[in-house]
Amino acid sequence: MERKRGRGGLREEEGELESVKTAGKLRLLKKNGRKCNRAGFSMSMFRLRAVTGSRYLRRFLHGGAANRDHVLEQLGICSGEDQVLEVVGKNKAKLTVNHVGCAIGMLWHFQKEKPQILRTVEFIKSHPEFLTLRVLAENKIELMDDVMLVDMLYNVLRLNVEPSDSLAQQLVSEAWLRLYRFPMPSLSKFAVCLSDQHLQNSPPMGQITDILNQKLSSIDDARILTTLMVSVSSLVSPHLRDKLINKADHLLDTMDPSHYNNPRRMVQFLRNIKYSYRPLLEKCNHILLRNVPHLNAENISIIMGLYQSIQFNNCDFRLAAKQRLMELVDSSADPFSFTKLFVALGPMAGEDTKERLESTALLLAEDFNAHQALAVAETLEEIQCRNLNLIQKIALVVHKNLHVYKPMEIARITQALILLHYQSPELFTKLRNILVQFLLNSVYPYEVTMLTRVLSMLPSPRLDEGVVSRVEAVLPQCNLNDLNTFAMAVAKWLRNDPSYRHSTPSKYVRLLQILNRCGHERLRKADRLDLVLEELKYMSGEWFEEMLLEETMVTLQRLEDQISWTNVPEMALFLTRTNHLCTPLMDRIASVAMENINKIHYSATYATLLPFAILNYDPPGVDELFDICIQRVIPHISSFDPHLLVLLAYALAVADCFPEDLVREIFNVNFLAKLDSQLETLPDALNKRIRLRLMELNRAVCLECPESQVPWFHERYCLQLQKKGNGSISPVQQQIHKMLGEVLGGINCARVALLTTYFYTVDFECVLDRHHHAVAYSEQSQLQISEDGKVRWGSDSVGKDRSEVPPGAQRVAVDFLDSKSFCKNSRHMKGEAMMRKRHLEILGYHVVQIPHFEWNSMELSTQDAWKEYLRKKIFTGLP
Repeated sequence: MERKRGRGGLREEEGELESVKTAGKLRLLKKNGRKCNRAGFSMSMFRLRAVTGSRYLRRFLHGGAANRDHVLEQLGICSGEDQVLEVVGKNKAKLTVNHVGCAIGMLWHFQKEKPQILRTVEFIKSHPEFLTLRVLAENKIELMDDVMLVDMLYNVLRLNVEPSDSLAQQLVSEAWLRLYRFPMPSLSKFAVCLSDQHLQNSPPMGQITDILNQKLSSIDDARILTTLMVSVSSLVSPHLRDKLINKADHLLDTMDPSHYNNPRRMVQFLRNIKYSYRPLLEKCNHILLRNVPHLNAENISIIMGLYQSIQFNNCDFRLAAKQRLMELVDSSADPFSFTKLFVALGPMAGEDTKERLESTALLLAEDFNAHQALAVAETLEEIQCRNLNLIQKIALVVHKNLHVYKPMEIARITQALILLHYQSPELFTKLRNILVQFLLNSVYPYEVTMLTRVLSMLPSPRLDEGVVSRVEAVLPQCNLNDLNTFAMAVAKWLRNDPSYRHSTPSKYVRLLQILNRCGHERLRKADRLDLVLEELKYMSGEWFEEMLLEETMVTLQRLEDQISWTNVPEMALFLTRTNHLCTPLMDRIASVAMENINKIHYSATYATLLPFAILNYDPPGVDELFDICIQRVIPHISSFDPHLLVLLAYALAVADCFPEDLVREIFNVNFLAKLDSQLETLPDALNKRIRLRLMELNRAVCLECPESQVPWFHERYCLQLQKKGNGSISPVQQQIHKMLGEVLGGINCARVALLTTYFYTVDFECVLDRHHHAVAYSEQSQLQISEDGKVRWGSDSVGKDRSEVPPGAQRVAVDFLDSKSFCKNSRHMKGEAMMRKRHLEILGYHVVQIPHFEWNSMELSTQDAWKEYLRKKIFTGLP
C-alpha cells in the first residue's frame, strides 16, 4: 500500500481553511505535546460531564486558567450532533487538529448511543460542516498524535466515509508508517479499521500479526486481545493460534464476566479459523449463558449464528436464549428490533409463536429496508413458512430494492425465494440477469462459486457462454468443496439443456474435464491433512463419489502420519459420511485415539467411535477402544447435550454395547424432559432424526438388555410413522415374493412387509413346520400387493396379534438388502443391518438376508437359478 499525501477531491476549501496553520500555533502544539489546554470552568464542566461524548474532550482539557479554549468550551456544552456541527460552522478559521478530532469523535459518540433506527449518519455525512471537518482532518494528519490518528480513522469509517475516500486512505497510510509505536489499544482499533475496509490480508495486518506475536505476553486486557484475535484470524499460524487460545483461556478467568463481548469475540475467532476447540468454547459459553438475561435479540442472534457455523450446539444456551427472546417479543415492534428477534427466535419457536411472529412481520413488511427483507426472507425459508401473503410482501420489498444488494446478497435472496416456492417469472428473470452480470464481473472464486450455484437453481433454456468462460477461469483457484459445487451446477445445467437428450454439449464436457483435472491435481498436491479435511467437510454427490473419492482415500492414506488427536474426530466423521471402509485409516484412528484419549474432548468420543459402529469394523484392540472411550465419557455424562448423548448411545447400541450408566442416564424422566425441551429448539430435520434414534435405542435396550427394565414407550410414535409411510415395495421385492410363492408351494405361504413386535418391517415372513414344510396363512392375514406396488394391509399386520406357530415350527424372515446396507467400496455389511439381524433373531426369527449384489448377479439370471438360491438360503442352517 503506497502512502499518499494528495488532498483528493477536497482542494476547494483548502486555501481558506489552511489559514489556521500559523507558525505560532504549530509551535504551541509541539510545545504542549500537540494538545490544547483550557481553563477550568465550572458550569461548562458540569455540562461536559453530562455529554455522552465527553471522553473525546477530556484528552484536551487540562492546564491552567491562562489557556482557556473557547471552541472546546462550546463543544463541551453541545448535547447533539446539530450543535456540534453549528460550532464547527461558526469557528472554521479557528479549528485546530484537536478541535477536529474532538468534534468528529463527538459526532460518532452521539450516534452510537442511539438505537439503530434513530441514527442519522447519512444526515451527518452529507452536512456541509462535516465536509469541512473532513478537509481539515486530511490537512492535519501529520499533526495528529498516534491515538488521535487511529481514533480519527475509526470514527470517520463509523460515519460511513468510504474506504476509497482520500481522507480514509491517507489516515491508513500514516497509521501504517507509525504501526510499531502504537499502544496496544490503538493497535487493536486500527486492526478493526483494516478489517472494516476488507484489508484482512494486507501487509499492515501482517505486521499487526507480527506485533501481536511479539507482545502477546504483555497483553492483560481481554477486549484488546479478542479484538486483535478476530482481526488477524486469517493470518495466524497453528503455533500462534495455540498461543492465542491459551492466552484467551487465561484472561477469561480474570476478566469481568459481565463483558460478554469478549467471549463472543473468542467464539468468532474460532469460527474464523475453523477450529472447534471445545474447552475454550465451553468456557465462553458458560460466561455467555450467565449474561443471557441482559442480551438483546441482536446479540443473541449473533452468538447463535456463530455457534451454528462452528457446529457447537449447547442445550442450556438455546433454552435460555429462547426464554429471553420470548420476553422480548412484546417490545420488538419496530422493523429493526423485530428483524433481529425474528431471525433469532423464528427457527426455535413453537407453532403458536411462529404464527404470531409471521403476523407481526406481515404488519411491518412494507417498512422493512432491503437488508431487513433479506434477513426475514432467509428466516422464512429456514422455518419453511407457507404464508403466501407474507412471502409476497417480502418479495415486493426485495423487488423494489434489487439495486441495493451486493453479489452475495443477491445470491442469498434468490435462493431463499426459490426454496420458498415463490412464483414470479418477472422477478426471477431480473434476478437471473443480475446474477449473470455480477458473475461476469467477479474476480473472487468464492463469489463465482456461490453465484454459479444459485444460478443453476433457476430455470434456463441455455447457458451463457460468458458464464462458462468465467467459471473456467476460476476453477484452477478453487478448493475441493467449490469444485464439487460447480460439478453439481453443471449436472443441473445438463439435465435442463434441451440438447442433452441427443448428445452432451461440448461446453459441458469441457467443464467436467477441467473439474476432474483440477480436483485430482489439488488432491495430489495436498500436503496438509487438516486443510484437506476442512475442504472435504461438506463434500457429497455423484461427482465426488465417482470421480474423486478413490483419489481422496489415496491422499488421506498418504497423509495418515498427520492423523493426531486433534483431527481424529473429523477424519472419523468423513469416513462415516462417505460409507467408505478404509481399514488402514480406521486402524490409525483407533491407535491414535487409544494413545491420546485423555486429550480428546469427551464429546468427541461420539464422532471417534461412529465409523467403527456404523461401518461394522473391528480394529485391533476393538474392545479396548470402546472401553476407554466409554470411561472417558462416563465422568462427564451429565455435561453432554441431551441429543448428543442419545446419538452416542445409539452408536454404541449398533456395536452391541450398552453401558449401564449411559442407559440409566438416558431412560430417566428428568433427562427425557430436558431432551424434549431441547428438541423444540432444534431444526425440524435434526429433531426428527433424534426422535427416530431415541426410538431405535429404546427398542435395542428392550430387546438386548431386558434386565435394565426399560419400558417400551414408542408404540404411538411408531404407529404415527407407519401411517406416514408410503406402504410400497420395490419391483425387486415383488419379484422375490413371486419366487417365494413358487419355492414354498403357494403365494399364501409368504407374507409381505410384516410389522413385528417393536415395529421392525420384515420384507417377507414364512413359517416352516418341524418337517421344513411351509405353513399357509389364512386369507385374512394376507397382505395384498396392487399393480403399482402398494401394500394393502390385512387385520393381522402389526405383529402384536400374530397367530401362534405350530409346535416345533420356525418363523423365517427374508430381507432384501440393497446397497445402503453395505459399505460403498466393498461387500462388507454395515452395523445397522447386523443389529437388525440380531434383533429379529431375539424375536424368534431365522433370518435370511439377500444381498442385492447376489440377487442381481450374472449367476442368477434365470428363474430356476433364483429359485434354487432362495431354497438354499431359507432351508440351509435351519435347526
